[in-house]
Amino acid sequence: MKKTKFPTAQTILFIIAALVAILTWIVPSGKFDSLAYNKNENTFTRTSLDKTEILVASQATLDALKIKIPIEKFTNGDIWKPISIPNTYHKVENKPQGLVEFIKSPIKGIIEAADIIFLVLFIGGLIGIMNYTGAFDAGISWLAETLKGKEFILIVLVTVLVAIGGTTFGLAEETIAFYPILIPIFLAAKYDAMVALACIYLGSSIGTMCSTTNPFSTIIASDAAGINWTTGLTGRLIMLILVTLISIIYILRYAQRVKKDPSKSVIFSQKDDIDALFGSTTSSEATLTMRLKLILFVFAMCFVVMIYGVSQLEWWFLEMTVVFFVGAIIIGIIGKINEYTFVDLFVKGASDLLGVAIIIGIARGVTILMVDGQISDTLLYYASNATNGMNKGLFINVMLYIYGGLSFFIPSSSGMAVLTMPIMSPLADGVGIGREAIVNTYQFGMGLFAFISPTGLILASLAVVKVGYDKWLKFVMPLVIILLIFTMVMLTVSVYL
Repeated sequence: MKKTKFPTAQTILFIIAALVAILTWIVPSGKFDSLAYNKNENTFTRTSLDKTEILVASQATLDALKIKIPIEKFTNGDIWKPISIPNTYHKVENKPQGLVEFIKSPIKGIIEAADIIFLVLFIGGLIGIMNYTGAFDAGISWLAETLKGKEFILIVLVTVLVAIGGTTFGLAEETIAFYPILIPIFLAAKYDAMVALACIYLGSSIGTMCSTTNPFSTIIASDAAGINWTTGLTGRLIMLILVTLISIIYILRYAQRVKKDPSKSVIFSQKDDIDALFGSTTSSEATLTMRLKLILFVFAMCFVVMIYGVSQLEWWFLEMTVVFFVGAIIIGIIGKINEYTFVDLFVKGASDLLGVAIIIGIARGVTILMVDGQISDTLLYYASNATNGMNKGLFINVMLYIYGGLSFFIPSSSGMAVLTMPIMSPLADGVGIGREAIVNTYQFGMGLFAFISPTGLILASLAVVKVGYDKWLKFVMPLVIILLIFTMVMLTVSVYL
């Protein structure tokens, strides 16, 4: 009897999209009124079910709406998205998403996610050019020789650096570019692709889970909660250090088992296929010529420029895509690749990541079904009511699970912040804890669930590595349970201190 294979990432997302479409027939549609700041007119726009109202942008207006956020958070640009207004939830006419909407959703998602999709495709094109030059293989051979006997440094270094990127400026989608580059290095160090995947994906998830200066989570959530983003910073910094340490130990233990006995790998059955896809094609004697060193320098600078632009110049996907495109052209010139070959290599490289791009679009389509079905606010309304009358220890842990659950439907950290913080943060006042505790549960709940959430980035990341979702769950679930228990203990202690 033929063994049944676990569904592909695309099929998993289509199943989830179908379930969400069914949910729109069961969960009543509802909306909170929203408030948006108009910078040019210096006014607020309040949008409700039947009308749109222009209000004076003042602290008095916010106080009247029971929004406990300083007016400066809006005027200085900290809050740039419409926020939900507390105590304004109302049911609206149901908008169930039928078969036609379900079929349209992945196409709508691909169109809406075009910015990140083009980034992924252009990264693929750059990787195609790099592979042709032979710079990767020569660099990997050099690194493997340099780290001989000290390969564990690679695990620590990659995980820590990616976590720093996540905690400071929200390094997440950009990590998709790292897999084709780093997996061959980990394979040369006698680890498996799962180790590389764990270092990159878990590093990013840990960083965003314990964000310190990340403007897309910590800062916007704190602003929407009406507190300074530095409030609770010490606790998040401690969590960042401890969670990173626990995760590195977990990865190292697995990596050492695989290094000693490759059959212990959870993806051992795919070893030959992954080696063929990512393994070095040159001999161990491959040398780094001056030209290859220059190519590797330009390639590395693409990421340095990207990180600087995102963190300091407010760049987003358009600018990041341009950086990789220009980098590919410069490398093509240095490598003396003729115009016809360059175009062919770039297109083939992009096509290698087309499946990843489609997964990103389908995942965005799930969110579109939620928004069009108008059930996100209903789920938020009932979630906020569920905590009434709880003591603070139980309250903070229930909030952790609520945010974990909501992140399945709202995977965007900034979207979750502006939608939920004005509703959830006042609940902290009622149980006698600081609002920074709500910001922490929002981050920890979203971050922990991101380890496994199929509507997040994990399926796209797995598609690059050619690893099944079931294999990932087998690898990561023990760590998720360890970190969940640890987080619950830390949260409980924090509200009683």
